[in-house]
Amino acid sequence: MSAEIGYGAQPDVIAALLAAAGGRAVVLSYDEDRSFAAVSLSRFGSVGSSRLDWSGVEVLQSSPAFDGGELRGLLGGLARPDELAVVFWGNLAVPSLALVATHADMILECCSECWVYLVDSGILIEFQDGEGFTAGRVPR
Repeated sequence: MSAEIGYGAQPDVIAALLAAAGGRAVVLSYDEDRSFAAVSLSRFGSVGSSRLDWSGVEVLQSSPAFDGGELRGLLGGLARPDELAVVFWGNLAVPSLALVATHADMILECCSECWVYLVDSGILIEFQDGEGFTAGRVPR
């Protein structure tokens, strides 16, 4: 899908991410975005305006690091190489992207907070600049 079709706050950034993924990423429609959010982000409470409440959730890993290398390592340990990853951003708001997990690290270059939902594994990863990441199982 073209980055100009649909919705989004920063279509140039989205277009660059799609190009970098080499055709292995798609822009989600608004309905797809809401469907994936309903089974991932929306199952968490919030702390403040954008942080997830991880209390009572099975946390698998956490780290104060916030960089592509850390995310690559995390994805390498938690996701299959071909697993679908849905990326939600705080600063881009919409559109979200669906991509293969091995390409998800490119998103850290354009945002200070994001969430990566590993669809098959049922794992959500939260990245907050200055605070690092938390990865855990999505509550049922």
